Amino acid sequence: MLFSHSRPFPASIILGPLFCFSAVTASATDRALLDILLGNGLITEAQHAQLIEKEQLTTEEVFANLTLAPPEIRNEAPGDSEKAELAKSVALDESVQRAIDDAVASAIISESPVIASYGSKGFRFETRDGNWQTNLQWRAQMRYSNPYGSDPQQISGFEDASGSSFEQRRLRMKIGGHGFQPWIKYYFEVDLQPARDVDADAVSSAARVIDYRIDLAKWDWGGVRLGQWKVDLNRERVDSSGRQQFVERSIVNRIFTVDRQVGVQLRGRLFKATPADMRYYAGVFNGEGRAVKNNSSDHLYMGRLQWNFLGRDLAWRQTDVEYTDLPTGSLAIAGFTNTGPCTRWSSSGCGNLDGFTKPAVASEDQFKVEQAVQEFAFKYRGFSLQQEWHRKFVTDRVLGTESDLTGFYIQSGYFFHNLLDAIPAPLELAARYAYVSEPNKSVRSIYNEREEFTLGANWFFSGHSNKVTVDFSHLTLDDGLLGSDHTENRFRIQWDVSF
Repeated sequence: MLFSHSRPFPASIILGPLFCFSAVTASATDRALLDILLGNGLITEAQHAQLIEKEQLTTEEVFANLTLAPPEIRNEAPGDSEKAELAKSVALDESVQRAIDDAVASAIISESPVIASYGSKGFRFETRDGNWQTNLQWRAQMRYSNPYGSDPQQISGFEDASGSSFEQRRLRMKIGGHGFQPWIKYYFEVDLQPARDVDADAVSSAARVIDYRIDLAKWDWGGVRLGQWKVDLNRERVDSSGRQQFVERSIVNRIFTVDRQVGVQLRGRLFKATPADMRYYAGVFNGEGRAVKNNSSDHLYMGRLQWNFLGRDLAWRQTDVEYTDLPTGSLAIAGFTNTGPCTRWSSSGCGNLDGFTKPAVASEDQFKVEQAVQEFAFKYRGFSLQQEWHRKFVTDRVLGTESDLTGFYIQSGYFFHNLLDAIPAPLELAARYAYVSEPNKSVRSIYNEREEFTLGANWFFSGHSNKVTVDFSHLTLDDGLLGSDHTENRFRIQWDVSF
């Protein structure tokens, strides 16, 4: 740039003395400046000619600019009158500078092969031909919990109330876009403040890549995804942690998520915008969680069929902060089967249910896990409803036992501003009920029952990209072995922000 915004260089220092050589045509300085811009390729020949043809300075204006030159140019000590004239000169200089900056910026924007912008996916850089695009986004969750940072599963968990706690729950970097063609898509995500478990406190600070995938999606009816990502089994888990209705997912998630896996999947949408509108997913994965090759003789096989019964697709995100104008819903069934050392999964990879052998000491094909889920979701004009019902069967091929686990949740939210103007528009109120039946940690044939009753509120500053969430939960445990009940209340508040 010829002049700096932070410390404007007085154009009159240059323009003043040279204006005396001008008549009613463009000044030599103006013409020289435009020639320099043209020579450096900052403006086109058409823009150069257009600027020269603009209204010219009159003779009086020429001498006025000369007179307004700063006193130091005229070798005079600045007095009050000179200061006033200098202020006018500076104002004139800034106006000239803005005009120059606007012309240069316009030329750069129109000629640059790369376009920069900012949107819902963060900072975007893309080529004008549309074949290359990169989106960069940072996300952070700052949370306060009392008295639990996670969901207690056993009596010991209820009795061990750690007290109030501040936590940086998630710090993420997301990069995604496409290359070569718009339908060759890529995405990867780095977790900078991971926890060992999906619902545990952050105890490890080592960064890790949690998602990396490539989508070949030239046609709506069929595409291929390869890499590592959250398997498209159920909505609650696939919904991003930054697009949740409550501070954290329900007590159902820990037991029934299949989480991130390495593999390949066929996926597509059929009969678009008709009563038969549906999505399908069919994949094969290693089955041993994040960043692990298959050490078993088998793989994880999954499938999901989603019916968009109103002919409109429902995005993988909770709440209706977008205020869906037309009623939109989905009904889905899904399932998977896997044989290996894992009885549950999390963002940290392969793990075990309470009371089951840990993967590190289990045989490679010890457990056969089969699971099914039924799911419903609906949104309309600020109202949202979401529900899942899970069944999970775990066969221990070493001990010859079988365990049957059940999970269920239903949650709903509404922006009551739609009914009462007195209620602030950014405020959403929500409620959730969840239930889990799982084997007792000591005796698998005896079952514990847990329940969650949660009330929540969201204040959206900028949709899901900047929001504060508060929730209050009443948690219960019915221990089948001891025949005792345990209850506890939990309070959480969280600021979730993406840049």
